[in-house]
Amino acid sequence: MTQNDHEMIRDLYAAAEGDTLDLTRFVSFFAEDAYVRNVSAEMDFRGQDIALVASGMATAFPDIHREIFDIYSMEDVVVVELAIRGTHTGPLVTPAGTLPPTGNAVDTPCCDVFRLTDGKVASFHCYNAASIMQQQLAGSNHGTGSAS
Repeated sequence: MTQNDHEMIRDLYAAAEGDTLDLTRFVSFFAEDAYVRNVSAEMDFRGQDIALVASGMATAFPDIHREIFDIYSMEDVVVVELAIRGTHTGPLVTPAGTLPPTGNAVDTPCCDVFRLTDGKVASFHCYNAASIMQQQLAGSNHGTGSAS
């Protein structure tokens, strides 16, 4: 792994931010046969559907921002510790149905694992703390460490 790999991952996240959303650029970081797995939602995305990973979150949270805390790498794997932050002002599509806007802010811990091949993302597994996000969307901050 090189510093260039870390920069590529940072650029991938930048392409998915609410204020700089660029779906064509986001998808360009992935190999032709790549996939994205949202582990907590038990959903996989392939091909052009990979754009839905970024667009779905940007629709639900137009101000979405991913704060990167640390990036680790070993061989062909990059692991990112981050928080997903934003305000829920648009519909959020989930496996259980679409959640209408709540107006609540989220600050959700997340760990993303990327496997790279030939300078492209071959797989991206997102382990977000869905239970914490659900509490925040419901307006409950219990267990998140936030002051009430």
